[in-house]
Amino acid sequence: MNGPALHDPHAPASWRIALPHTAAAVPVARALVRTALAELEHAADSDTAELLTAELVANAVEHTKGDRPIELVVELLPTGCQVEVHDPDPSPPGDLTIPDPSGEPDPWQEHGRGLLLIRALSSSCGHRPTDSGKAVWFRLPAVPHQRNPL
Repeated sequence: MNGPALHDPHAPASWRIALPHTAAAVPVARALVRTALAELEHAADSDTAELLTAELVANAVEHTKGDRPIELVVELLPTGCQVEVHDPDPSPPGDLTIPDPSGEPDPWQEHGRGLLLIRALSSSCGHRPTDSGKAVWFRLPAVPHQRNPL
């Protein structure tokens, strides 16, 4: 059998799953990211990965039309992880990589902080066109797992 060994910690691994174009996709995406990161010795911070994944998936559901599924791609690398959300809308995602020059989001508004969180908490983020729309992504660096001394 050729290819990376199943237990090689340096071999990249990836998961790809179609999610419904509904709010139900958010907890499914969070669970997939949590599961993907749980088994790695030097995974990215799971709480941050779940939060940012939830933001990307919620944005894809809220800001794209139609009922075509969205797709979650989680790639684990020795240097951390990259999470992508693919949706059918080719339009770039607001102010993901170039902050809104008007400043911070209005503290009285319910929306408007997701992209700010992604920019602030990820090591890098962006978007790219795909054959069927776009992919919006973020990266997180690997961190050692904290062992419970008890």
